[in-house]
Amino acid sequence: MKRSEINRALKEMETMCESCGFPLPPFCSFTPEQWQTHGHEYDEIRDCRLGWDITDYGLGDFEKVGFSLITIRNGNRAMPEKYPKVYAEKLLYLREGQYSPNHFHWYKTEDIINRGGGNVLIRVYNSLPDESIDRESDVTVHTDGLSRTVPAGTRIRLTPGESIHIPQRLYHDFTVEEGTGPVLLGEVSQCNDDENDNRFNPPVGRFPKIEEDEPPYRLLCSEYPKASR
Repeated sequence: MKRSEINRALKEMETMCESCGFPLPPFCSFTPEQWQTHGHEYDEIRDCRLGWDITDYGLGDFEKVGFSLITIRNGNRAMPEKYPKVYAEKLLYLREGQYSPNHFHWYKTEDIINRGGGNVLIRVYNSLPDESIDRESDVTVHTDGLSRTVPAGTRIRLTPGESIHIPQRLYHDFTVEEGTGPVLLGEVSQCNDDENDNRFNPPVGRFPKIEEDEPPYRLLCSEYPKASR
């Protein structure tokens, strides 16, 4: 992805958060220049990968596959004594036409919440013991206290305020319902580990390769410099 494309996407997400009445924590406004001066007092942000993120799943077509996100809080399973939080919270921003590929998590269970904007469609499948997609068996779905059973591959529509529970090893993908506008999603989960806890089917990448065609507006969570002191 070009840095200009990333900058534009992050600014769009900022605007969406503001329009949905979701204030962001202070570290989301740190400039790249400020990060050069921050010391170990901000190690939690570095070590737990808090802050801005973006993905095109390594496919180079962000307009169709990918989205922007912010990790607001998180623990670190590799450093539990230093970071004992067992939970995480994210915001995700999808434009119309963008898609998040089919995947499950081995460790993390999560709720995905429509925080505002359009409608999101989340398609669900069970997984088989060999981790392939079970395209036959019905799926038990939990949405805001309602339990129901739906056929494999059903797309669950979440309007603003609605949520769905995603247990471990439940395949899911999501996109925006056409004609409803961009969506701000929330995610509340166990600790998040994007490098080791995503099982994509078919396999894709997670982090983009960046072409530096202009200075960064915000640093991504994978770009923080080491502590200055």
